[in-house]
Amino acid sequence: MDRSIFLDVLYSLQRLFVGYIPAAVAGSFLGYLIGVNGAIYQIFRRIVQLPHSIPPVALLPIMLVILQEKESAVVIVIFVATLWTILLNTAIGMRHFRRQDNNFRVAIFHLFHALKVGLWVAWFTVIAVEMLIDQKGLGSLAWAGYKSVNLNYIIEAIIYIGVIGFFLDQLLDLAGSMLAQIVTNTKK
Repeated sequence: MDRSIFLDVLYSLQRLFVGYIPAAVAGSFLGYLIGVNGAIYQIFRRIVQLPHSIPPVALLPIMLVILQEKESAVVIVIFVATLWTILLNTAIGMRHFRRQDNNFRVAIFHLFHALKVGLWVAWFTVIAVEMLIDQKGLGSLAWAGYKSVNLNYIIEAIIYIGVIGFFLDQLLDLAGSMLAQIVTNTKK
């Protein structure tokens, strides 16, 4: 089995960002709109819980049937999984923001927490989907290692998955801390 780990990393990251970035923008915006109004929040919180409780990978078969194109189905599954997570967590964060006298540090903390949880869901979904249907990506590398009983491929894929997830998480932490610091410094 001849594979390029660099290409597998690129395939996985491409899927991640193509599904995650639009979901982060839409989920943050819609979560904000829902969260700043108490009545709307109470209505939509229950509505959003239903799709949020469906495991993202369970949506893959229906997306494959509807779209009949693998890459589009994968991106839509990542987008939908991430959207609900970010939308719900951002709305909750905006409720906390309103309760704490519109404290922007609270808003920043909750928004970046929502983005981090969304990133985790997106990353887990990318890896799981690649294990199920693809011949490329880190999930596929781990699964190919399993099928060929090659522990080196499995361990290598797991290490890359963990390191990339860690760095993406830390990047969002850094951005959130910097933004919170800027907000704190401008209030002085």
